[in-house]
Amino acid sequence: MSSSPQTSSLGLNTYKGSWLPLHTKHLLNRVMFAAKASDISYFNTKGLIASVDELLNVPNALPAPPLNDYNSATLTDPNIVAGTTWVNDITNDGTLNSNRRNSYKKWLVGVWVGQEKNIREKITLFWSNHFGTEADTVVYGSMIYNHHQILRTNCVGNFKQMVRAVTTDPGMLRYLNGYLNTKTAPDENFGRELQELFTVGKEGGVKYSEEDVKTAAKVLTGWKIDANFNSIFDSTRHDTNNKVFSVFYNNTTITGKTGVNGALETDELLNMLFQKTEVAKFICRKLYRYFVYYYIDTNVENNIITPLANAFIANNYEIKPVLKLLFQSEHFYDTLYIGCQIKSPTDHVIGFLRQFEIAFPNAITDYADAYFLYNYMVNQLISMGQSPVDPPNVAGWPAYYQSPDFNELWINADTLPKRNKFTDLMLETGYTKNGKKVIVNTIQFAKAVCSNPSDPINLIDSLFSFLVSTEISSTLKSNLKTQILLSGQTSDYYWTDAWNLYNTNPTTINFNTVNTRLKALLKYIMNLPDYQLQ
Repeated sequence: MSSSPQTSSLGLNTYKGSWLPLHTKHLLNRVMFAAKASDISYFNTKGLIASVDELLNVPNALPAPPLNDYNSATLTDPNIVAGTTWVNDITNDGTLNSNRRNSYKKWLVGVWVGQEKNIREKITLFWSNHFGTEADTVVYGSMIYNHHQILRTNCVGNFKQMVRAVTTDPGMLRYLNGYLNTKTAPDENFGRELQELFTVGKEGGVKYSEEDVKTAAKVLTGWKIDANFNSIFDSTRHDTNNKVFSVFYNNTTITGKTGVNGALETDELLNMLFQKTEVAKFICRKLYRYFVYYYIDTNVENNIITPLANAFIANNYEIKPVLKLLFQSEHFYDTLYIGCQIKSPTDHVIGFLRQFEIAFPNAITDYADAYFLYNYMVNQLISMGQSPVDPPNVAGWPAYYQSPDFNELWINADTLPKRNKFTDLMLETGYTKNGKKVIVNTIQFAKAVCSNPSDPINLIDSLFSFLVSTEISSTLKSNLKTQILLSGQTSDYYWTDAWNLYNTNPTTINFNTVNTRLKALLKYIMNLPDYQLQ
């Protein structure tokens, strides 16, 4: 792929073209983890404006918390009964916390698969990458859960409030050593990442200094974590001297404060950072790369990023107005950006499970089997390079920021075969636990995506339209029809008769005839490079 791909000259004016299933699917693929056929039908009838409004209307009610699925003959949690939640329990037991971290990841798969019709889970993944924390470093299951609840709760709310909450969040204090930051031993870790990765960034000629990092660290001295895993401010550990920043920050001075008032310096620091327009531009570039495309040239910077940033500032850093402007724009629906993203492992695995409407056991009443099966999906994500809540470092997953390759980093000689093997496996054997199987029901799927699956042309067109976001040649479709659905014959009725015979007489033999051909067709489609795009 070229290092300088073509970009659209269209801006943020509202898209006025026809609202087709193609556009609906494009929107849903970007704001959710793919879409069910019923989701596309649902939003296609609503039109652009109503669809975007509903997708950005995130409910206050949060998913039920993860449960203890790990009690066994060899391990018993002394405080948490099996099948009840551990998120409010405090333990220093390393084995229990390891199991709770794993429980969280399994639970998260279930939340992703069963997500409601809104942006919450897709954008919470964005924020968990932006505020990168590694679960193994945070250690404590309850801290991990609470950290991500901050992101989930504030995902389309106020960015300034989210940064403030994250700054003194126990999970972040632990991850970036904020709880060790004292006046006698200032730790620069969070002060650096707060500026470089979380707010101001390093793009566009940003010139804060190394002294600014050290000064920010002094401002943040005094925060620590108490025995109940709450963040508290200890004034005896706080640097009470005045803190003077560089010319980049207009030589701002934060007056040193004593006692409990020392905590107010944290807010003054954040207020200073948010005076920089670079914050809005930095975040809007990241949102653009996540939801639209990784390449930003002068054209996109001027027509999209700058007006988005201006809207961000004008709305006092409320996130929803920025997303609404982007998702309703003619730029977002330019054909250049439909099918231009390489799917992340999460988009690939969770999107597959949602597209094929794979049914898992109930995560509340049958949590043990559900979590057991979720764990297979966690392992798939890990093998493809995106372990849930475990980015490789504080900067997040390289595919979201590493220039010039960005999302091309998701695909390599190791991960592509694993992606294909996963979809093949889910078609052939699936996974089973206590007689409960998660596997593709090919016939049910064909009926869900195609109005007339007995017509091989209609069926192939519908499958490609649903599963692939790029243009596929009619020659390939014709060859697949002949070679797979017609078993090498030339007349369409070889498929039509087989389909109709199964539907009127669903014997094992008739089922196998249809199922075998559908599996072969679906395997072929999902092994195409085009299936890796959205």
